[in-house]
Amino acid sequence: MKARYQFRFYPTDQQQQLLAQLFGCVRVVWNDALAICKQKELLPNNNDLQKLVITQAKKTVEREWLSEVSNIPLQQSVVDLGVAYKNFFDSLKGKRKGKKLGRPKFKKKTNQQSARFRIGGFSIKDGQVYLAKIGNVKPIWSRELPSSPTSVTVIKDCEDRYFLSFVVEVQPVHIDAKNQSIGIDLGIKTFAVMSNGEKAESPNYSKLDRKIRKLQIHLARQPKDSKRRNKTRIQIAKLHNQIADTRKDFLHKLATIVVSENQAIILEDLNVSGMVKNRKLSFAISLQGWREFRTLCEAKSQKFGRVFHVISRWEPTSQVCSECGYKWGKLDLKVRSVQCLNCGTEHDRDGNAAKNINKVGMGNRHDSKWTQRNCQTTLVAESIEASRITEASAL
Repeated sequence: MKARYQFRFYPTDQQQQLLAQLFGCVRVVWNDALAICKQKELLPNNNDLQKLVITQAKKTVEREWLSEVSNIPLQQSVVDLGVAYKNFFDSLKGKRKGKKLGRPKFKKKTNQQSARFRIGGFSIKDGQVYLAKIGNVKPIWSRELPSSPTSVTVIKDCEDRYFLSFVVEVQPVHIDAKNQSIGIDLGIKTFAVMSNGEKAESPNYSKLDRKIRKLQIHLARQPKDSKRRNKTRIQIAKLHNQIADTRKDFLHKLATIVVSENQAIILEDLNVSGMVKNRKLSFAISLQGWREFRTLCEAKSQKFGRVFHVISRWEPTSQVCSECGYKWGKLDLKVRSVQCLNCGTEHDRDGNAAKNINKVGMGNRHDSKWTQRNCQTTLVAESIEASRITEASAL
């Protein structure tokens, strides 16, 4: 299986100018190829596009500066455009899983910049990485590469940070699991509640969010293309990166612990795109990174040889008692604790859902129809019932 290893590096002033020139050329080639594709009824193949936007363009006065950078990232930019169109058409035909993808868009100078080097355009020697027509750069090696990389992508984010992203081939690692299976119910304040009773609290992003809001007010009042506006934009990008880095670090550590200790990991298929339509909870849900956590668990499960399973979103995991299988009906979001009317067991809402997720994923769910013969099921649990419902301030 393939994996990415990303390392930060600090280029010299001269290398920064060369990289800025390279990013500009890659961006122009992408935009020129995309403009041609939009004009054609049938998409041209990659070879024809490369002749038009690279080979023939270098002979013109307007694009003669394309010859000053390496040809490999320019060709790779056209190839990436072809992949983007293929993914778009596969998404339209239903061949690609996940959310529907849109058409490829033109690249902007203010967004994240990248350029990809294939084998022949880079080499690694004595801890330094040589990039064609850029020179030697020395990344901060936080760990060794497991194998020789097949490609390297130079990335410059909105905060003007530089990274090298290597694609390498890794071998699965076998580690004995402590537990047979675990079900995970995802939330907001408590990010994950496990079926074994453990909980993982979500990081607090409120301070960084308040700073971002204040800076965005200043940004809206500053004139465009001014130095102060550009300075404020970089400050906002730094705060956004702090939130993203904090979330990524938290999700990676949690996913590693969960996958390494359990043989089977079971999650619920959440309709995140529908949940964010709730204007009161949309921002809090978007900050959590539920989909990213699911992707990390799935990737790490392949690496450690684990079983990863996602149950249907229509399973009533919050409506069924995990002990006896009695179905009490729908619960409002403010209901955080409920006592079963059949067996008398008091459950935490999220803990009960996690246990049900684990049982459904392992195929050991109780037969709720049998338990409902002697007990009448209510549609919505009321606070006046004997279910002893308590409230909490967050999910």
